[in-house]
Amino acid sequence: MVKEAVRPAFRPESALDYMAPHALGELQLTRLKEVVRRAYDNVVQFRARMDERGMTPDDVHSLADARRLPFTVKTDLRDTYPFGLFASPMREVVRLHASSGTTGKPIVVAYTKADLENWTSIMARALAAPGVHEGDVVQNAFGYGLFTGGLGYHYGAERLGATVIPVSGGNTERQIMIMCDFGATVVFSTPSYFLHIIERAQQLGVDLRELPLRLGFFGAEPWTEAMRHHIEEATGIKAFDLYGLSEIIGPGVSVECECQDGLHIFEDHFLAEIIDPETLEVLPDGAEGELVLTTLTKQAMPMIRYRTRDITAILPGQCACGRTIRRHRRIGRRSDDMLIIRGVNIFPSQIESVLLATEGTLPHYQIVLTRERGLDQMEIQVEVTSKVFSDKVGTLEALQKKLADAVEHVLGVRVQLNLVEPSTIQRSEGKAKRVIDRRTS
Repeated sequence: MVKEAVRPAFRPESALDYMAPHALGELQLTRLKEVVRRAYDNVVQFRARMDERGMTPDDVHSLADARRLPFTVKTDLRDTYPFGLFASPMREVVRLHASSGTTGKPIVVAYTKADLENWTSIMARALAAPGVHEGDVVQNAFGYGLFTGGLGYHYGAERLGATVIPVSGGNTERQIMIMCDFGATVVFSTPSYFLHIIERAQQLGVDLRELPLRLGFFGAEPWTEAMRHHIEEATGIKAFDLYGLSEIIGPGVSVECECQDGLHIFEDHFLAEIIDPETLEVLPDGAEGELVLTTLTKQAMPMIRYRTRDITAILPGQCACGRTIRRHRRIGRRSDDMLIIRGVNIFPSQIESVLLATEGTLPHYQIVLTRERGLDQMEIQVEVTSKVFSDKVGTLEALQKKLADAVEHVLGVRVQLNLVEPSTIQRSEGKAKRVIDRRTS
């Protein structure tokens, strides 16, 4: 049973979440003009693209003019590696972070002192929204180092007066020991790694539902409502989505409040748009498309109309919590996660939703892509419970057929589906690797 949620007390950090819309709009416009001017004066690439459009910062008169500005994409950061998009001299840059760089040059991001102060303040607001407060004991299982997640969460929680355990990722048995012995009440993690913690705790005979844990914040990868339900049922905590990306600031762009009804965007720092990823036209609230973000207060490395590749929609109406800042729907997929198999567009999140809704399966799966005689093939490997795997062959065959039929119904294409015993699929201490591509060109 999930522990009963308590409505968070109002905190001074959260006051900006309730700004009057007209005041927020005026603040956003002032900051948009400032950040466009800063990028134009200091970033060669941005100035060149503005010049190509015949635009200068003086052409920004309203928030609607933002849609006339040029886009920024991830390859721009790699093409200008390492410091080509900086808008501050290096003497003002006090911290650098970077992506892992597993697909080429890493993405480098920079922060001034003011940037770090803003980030800490934003993260404090994000964690306060569902109820983190002074006296909480926070176990931070996000990685520290070049990855932005660990330090972003760390300083936000400290700002609220919580006790932070900087355990970082990995060493799962130690994670469980600390969780028990230190009395952690809040946990930060990728959802896939927390699933591994749950699984290992069960193997060790530790019932996480008996611990003081009450809140969990999960991010850095898409996760479904079915995975949330699994986490909450297995641990008794309330599980919240906290969204961000290194290119913008790190974690802290948006967060769910206690209502768990969309993620509130910190609009005084980030201007959000939804575009059609094909036509690049701006879409109205409620329409699904690609999230585009402009940093309104970033000094060292402002991002103007950054294409996140994350697919979502701005939710119409005001949240029941009373916050006036807008919400976006949870990120279920990315446009660049799409697989095309025999002409059909497939997203891993579609498969996950089917698997987690089926009794007898575990929340661990992998998609393996191969090519045979020029045709792409997809195999889905799904772990099942020990009871199911050791049951009669007929039971396994029935479950396999049920899952294969359900996946075909959702995807519109028949794929090979194999059931495997528990612990077959390699566990991740960070983001899960759901797709193994063994195709050769």
